[in-house]
Amino acid sequence: MTGTTTPASTTRPRFDRRTRRRIVIASLVGTTVEFYDFYAYASAAVAVFPYLFFPANEDHTVALLASFATFGLAFLGRPLGSVVFGHFGDRIGRKATLVASLLTMGIATFLIGVLPTYAMAGVLAPALLALMRFCQGLGLGGEWSGAALLATETAEKGKRAWAAMWPQLGAPFGFLAANGLFLILVSTLGHTNGETTGAFMTWGWRIPFLLSAVMVVIGLYVRFRLEETPVFTSAVQSGKKVNAPVAEVFRTSFRPLVLGTFIMVSCYTLFYLVTTWVLSYGIGSREKGLGLGISYTDFLKIQLISIFAFILGILLSGRLADSRGRRRTLSTVSLLMIGFGLAFPLFLSPDTATTGSTLAFLTIGMFIMGLIFGPMSAVLPELFPTNVRYTGSGIAYNLASILGAAIAPFVATALVAAFGVASVGVYLAVVSVISLIAIRCMHETRYVDMTEI
Repeated sequence: MTGTTTPASTTRPRFDRRTRRRIVIASLVGTTVEFYDFYAYASAAVAVFPYLFFPANEDHTVALLASFATFGLAFLGRPLGSVVFGHFGDRIGRKATLVASLLTMGIATFLIGVLPTYAMAGVLAPALLALMRFCQGLGLGGEWSGAALLATETAEKGKRAWAAMWPQLGAPFGFLAANGLFLILVSTLGHTNGETTGAFMTWGWRIPFLLSAVMVVIGLYVRFRLEETPVFTSAVQSGKKVNAPVAEVFRTSFRPLVLGTFIMVSCYTLFYLVTTWVLSYGIGSREKGLGLGISYTDFLKIQLISIFAFILGILLSGRLADSRGRRRTLSTVSLLMIGFGLAFPLFLSPDTATTGSTLAFLTIGMFIMGLIFGPMSAVLPELFPTNVRYTGSGIAYNLASILGAAIAPFVATALVAAFGVASVGVYLAVVSVISLIAIRCMHETRYVDMTEI
């Protein structure tokens, strides 16, 4: 299935430079806030929550797996969020729905910062933590597709992947903000794995979650100044809205829903292996066979260095997807991911790994991640017609999060314990092959008319 669609002749609304800049800022700021909230939890899930919310488990691996289980709850909430927010995004508009998703995520993150620990409230503490994590997933489930549509439905002709690349930059920017703040806190307040005393473990870990409120206010200010996208307005004026977008997307767009899910699944798997799982493996005890024995502070530093490769990959992919096409770009990057997965032992073997080899692993992984992640905010919306685009792209994106991200840290931790680090790389390679097959089954979407219904 290699047919190429010809450019559409539909006249697109024109925007001045100021309007386009406002759209870029709104999509970027919103996703940065959302991903900041998400990564703050990811960092705490490794360094804080196993000790403060699951201390009844004497085995650290069991406590870590329990923490990863709550981490994965957000990915169960994300498809539901894509359905709920997608319904309103396709019914009442992109702008109002984006505001609601940002509020949902921000409030849940702030409340994590005031939760009691296990020592204070017993089993109620992890239960409340799980609930807030699920609400984070609801908010992010509606955020990404809305931001992607904001960018793609207002893009210049021939530059849609470049325009859609901007909300994708929210991922590395949010990561920099969250992990950078954690690094400052642990460097200032002190942090030792396994201890629950000290300023950081007593109160310092709460600061990143509480500061989310400030970032949400900024995000809301930017988004309230936006107007509705002209593509959605056109659908409303022509009477093409549907009453039940979820039912409509399964009735008319089931194939792109399946393809979009599996196109995205390797992207998610790679990302949460090179961010969440590798953090736990990197700081795990080398003597006990749990990891590489790198200090938490040092590991945060090399993670922050590697994130710039993520940014570079996203910027490059936006250009490549417009010039070479979505299908060709994603296929090439998928082959790189397969090779990278098979090379895991070269970088992370407990017998030979160093801080330098770990930095190389993270830098290469983040760069490949940027290449595969960058075009996704163009590709997934392009698979669906206007009247179900918010719902369809959101469901595909977030179903992939369950299959790829929710289980990745859990599976990788179990694989390392049973078979060693090479098995984690094989796991990534297998998932990448699945995505490559889905990519080869899709049509090229570079010239798809976004006003089509």
